[in-house]
Amino acid sequence: MSAQTYLAYDYPLLSAFWTILVVFLWILWFVLLFRVIVDIFRDDDLSGGAKAGWLVFCIVLPFLGVFVYVVARGKNMGHREVAQARAQQEAFDSYVRETAGTGEQRPTSADELAKLSEIRARGDITDEEFSRAKELVLSGHGPSSPTSGG
Repeated sequence: MSAQTYLAYDYPLLSAFWTILVVFLWILWFVLLFRVIVDIFRDDDLSGGAKAGWLVFCIVLPFLGVFVYVVARGKNMGHREVAQARAQQEAFDSYVRETAGTGEQRPTSADELAKLSEIRARGDITDEEFSRAKELVLSGHGPSSPTSGG
């Protein structure tokens, strides 16, 4: 038999399962460690010395440090995460509102045409004035309401 065949006998399916489980738990451990470290820095209630103490505790004795941190301060980790997500969403919404221009900005040509239609429907301008103003709006050179020349 070849060396590869012996390797298959030496490493049965149950050992492969345990290896996958150990690798998964190892990755899960690092995710938890980094989340705790991020939460230490995110917490505004902790002083600088307390943050440094927790960070040293989690780095020097990682298993014990993370376990004690999650037991002692784990309840508020979710609250801080939600508050951070909410703040990011509000900042994004504010940016979108600012960029989209929902404030006091120049009306679009569709808005100007709607105003012109209202003015014509009220009888304040004639059809000829409406057509001239519409051409100006569509060409991008005219104000939203035409000035009457005569």
